[in-house]
Amino acid sequence: MGLSLFSAPTDEPVSLIEAKQHCRIDSTDDDGLLAGYILAARSWAEDYTRRAFMTQTWDYRIDASIASGESVSGWPEVKVGSACYQRIHLPKPPLISVTSITYVDSNGVSQTLAADQYLVNAYSIEGIIDPAYGVTWPSVRRQMNAITVRFVCGYGANPGTGQELDRIRQAILLTVGHWYENRESVNVGNIVTEVPQAAEMLLFPLRVFY
Repeated sequence: MGLSLFSAPTDEPVSLIEAKQHCRIDSTDDDGLLAGYILAARSWAEDYTRRAFMTQTWDYRIDASIASGESVSGWPEVKVGSACYQRIHLPKPPLISVTSITYVDSNGVSQTLAADQYLVNAYSIEGIIDPAYGVTWPSVRRQMNAITVRFVCGYGANPGTGQELDRIRQAILLTVGHWYENRESVNVGNIVTEVPQAAEMLLFPLRVFY
């Protein structure tokens, strides 16, 4: 079970111009350095919040249930009272769309689940995939990485502004400014500081707890 990046974002939530204005930089000498800081700060913030910011595509691989007493079909399940229902929870919110669901059938052959066999809820904190009404998904071979969901997530390629995005942008700018002024892991001669607490305070309300 695990996540792998299939298609990375083509843009960043914070532009180089915004970062230079924040750091009060007029020259182009450090443009490459700042671009690297922006990418790293966005990656750190995504990891901290467990979200995706700009549009990106991921593959989520799921092990088929193999323990005694678990799902007979091999698909993930949720239990409501005494009943169990097939359901897949996706990481990296917000979910935009599901591109495909592939699985290894009981004969060991890779199959693609038809789009009319499942429903996608992109409005919950975590993306959710359920069987379509009246559908039971086919059995999956009991093995690691038996199911792969390819999905698109993020706030969009050019998401504009909003309460969440404003928090994200400000946290990234604070982090970039901190790294630009403190280029070593230890700041000798001054108070030793980590990533600014203000950035974490901005991002904490957006943090997803699985």
